Amino acid sequence: MKGSNQTTVRNNNERLVLHLIRRHGAMTKAELTRDTGLSPNAVSVIVNALEEDGFLLRGKPMRGRIGQPSTPLRLNPDARFYLGLKIGRRGFDLVVVDFCGGVRARCERWHDYPTPERTVAFVKDVLDKLLHDAGLTRGAIAGSGIAIPSQLWHWSGDFGALQAEMDVWRDHDIAATVTDLLPGPILVENDATAACFAEWVFGARRGKPDSVYFFVGTFIGGGVVLNGDVFRGCRGNAGALGPLRVPEEPGGTRLVDHASLSVLRHMLEQQGRTETGLPASDQSWTTLEPVLSDWILRSARSLAHAIVSASTVIDFEEVIIDGALPADVRGRLARLLESRLNLLDLGGIPHPDISQGSFGAVARAIGAAAVHINERYMIRQEPRGI
Repeated sequence: MKGSNQTTVRNNNERLVLHLIRRHGAMTKAELTRDTGLSPNAVSVIVNALEEDGFLLRGKPMRGRIGQPSTPLRLNPDARFYLGLKIGRRGFDLVVVDFCGGVRARCERWHDYPTPERTVAFVKDVLDKLLHDAGLTRGAIAGSGIAIPSQLWHWSGDFGALQAEMDVWRDHDIAATVTDLLPGPILVENDATAACFAEWVFGARRGKPDSVYFFVGTFIGGGVVLNGDVFRGCRGNAGALGPLRVPEEPGGTRLVDHASLSVLRHMLEQQGRTETGLPASDQSWTTLEPVLSDWILRSARSLAHAIVSASTVIDFEEVIIDGALPADVRGRLARLLESRLNLLDLGGIPHPDISQGSFGAVARAIGAAAVHINERYMIRQEPRGI
C-alpha cells in the first residue's frame, strides 16, 4: 500500500494512515512516512488533520534514540461510535461499538425464531437503555449495521421455526423496516461475513492477509480474507462454507451437517436430554458431557476435511475458528482440529496455522458495526497481480 502526494487524494491518504495505525496498533510519523511512501511533510499534514478531527491520540515520546524523540500515534476509541444488530435464528444481539472495537454496551434476547415484528419490538425495547448504558445520545452514533443470515428462511425445520412465518424474510427489506429506529446510515451484511469483518477490523488475528474464517453458530458459515480484505464474491456468497463436502462422516455430506450447534442439540436429544436450548456462551458447558466431547471430535474431523478442500483452491495462511461457544470449547475445538488436520494429506500444500477467533458469540453484532469502519476508514486493496 502506497499513498500519493497529490492533494486531490487527501481522503485516500488519510484512510491509508488510519488503516496502517489500526493494523500496527501505534506508529510514529517516521514509520508512516516509510510505509506510505509519502513525504514527511505530507504525513505531518495528514496526522495533524486527523488529530484535529479527533481520530488520533499521541502517546508519550520515545526517548533514548538519536535525534528528536519519536511520538507514537494511536487511534482514538472515542472518534466514532456505531450500533451493531445481529438478527439470529435463536436470538437478537445489539451492541454499541467504539472506533477501536470496544463494546460500550450490549443487550441480548433469545427467541424461538426471528420475525420482522420481533426484530422491531426488540430494538424499540432496548435501544434507549443501551445508549444510556453507553453514555451516548442517538446523535453520537455514526451509523448502524445489521448482521443477518442470508436466506434466513432456509432450514427452518432444523430450529423449530414455522416455515410460513420464515418465508416472510424472502422479500423483506430489514433496513427499510428499522430505518426510523436505528440512527445513522444502515448497512446490511451476512451474519458470518460480518463476524469475519469483526476479526479483520478489530481482532487479534488480523495480520494474515490470506485467511479463512469459520463461525460455528446454529449453522456454520464464515468468511474469506484475500490480500488484506474481506472478499464477498460477485454475489456476496464467498465464505458460505456450510455446503463444503465432508467425506466418510455418518450423518451427512456437508460441513453444516456436523460442525453446527443444531447438530449438537440433535445429539443431546438422541441421548434423552430435554434441554430446550444450549447454555449461553458465557456459561460452562460441562453439563453437556459426554455428548459435547463427541460433537467436538465430529466437528474437528469435518472441519479438517473442509480446510483441505478450501486450501487446494486458495493458499490460506491461517484458519480462524470462532463461534457462539465458550472460550474453552473454542480452544478444545481449535486444538483438536489442528491435530486432525496434521493427519490429512494436503498434497504438498503447507498446512495453514489454526487460531481462535477474538470475539465468540458477539462477533456478528460487532462485525455489523465493523463494516462501517471498513467501508469508510480502511483501504481496500486490489488482488495481487492486477
